[in-house]
Amino acid sequence: MNAAQRNRLQSSGLAFLAAYVDTLGFIALFGLFTAHVTGNFILIGSALADTSQMSILLKFLAFPAFIIGVAVGRLLIAAIQRRNGRALGWSLVLQLVLLIGFMVCGMAAAPVQSPTAGWVMASGLLGTASMGVHSAISRLLLAHLAPTSLMTGNVTQVVIDVVDMLRGASDAGTTERCIKFVWPVLSFGVGAIAAAFAYHAIGFAGLIVPVLILVALIGWEFTQQPAS
Repeated sequence: MNAAQRNRLQSSGLAFLAAYVDTLGFIALFGLFTAHVTGNFILIGSALADTSQMSILLKFLAFPAFIIGVAVGRLLIAAIQRRNGRALGWSLVLQLVLLIGFMVCGMAAAPVQSPTAGWVMASGLLGTASMGVHSAISRLLLAHLAPTSLMTGNVTQVVIDVVDMLRGASDAGTTERCIKFVWPVLSFGVGAIAAAFAYHAIGFAGLIVPVLILVALIGWEFTQQPAS
């Protein structure tokens, strides 16, 4: 597998995972965005203006949980890089542990009835922390890929490139860049749809799909020859 194929597989898999986790969390946990901090800010503002809405404590706590996920991910990556270890592999392991915690606590919380119940809170905060680690990995170790959890910039870039190609103003790198950004967008859309159907079919057990994706990516990462 060449570098371009590897990059496409990684970005597609991680974008699918991000959309899947975010969508399932949104449906299951009263509109909580586990990967989309901006969305939680909007929902908090809406709830503060309309006191008839449900408790927003979980959405408030999701912000520091996301920050902790990013911070712990950063510290882990820095520590492993100092030892010339497999930073990507071990940081994906951290995300996997948190994601499994999200799934297990969610299953323990079922049927979810209150956003302030203990298992519900634990589930949401672990899910948000896992996506904080995901974002840290994207910025620190996979910056050469298109973003895998925020699609606004990706869609913007794809539209710009397509318009330039249609008006005959593209250069040699336009098509390559368009392909780089379009795969995560498509995978993200598929992941969101898949998560919605999975949750309605089997509840939090549907998180086994992103868990297996992470297991595959971790296994693949640890079987690769270390960079010289």
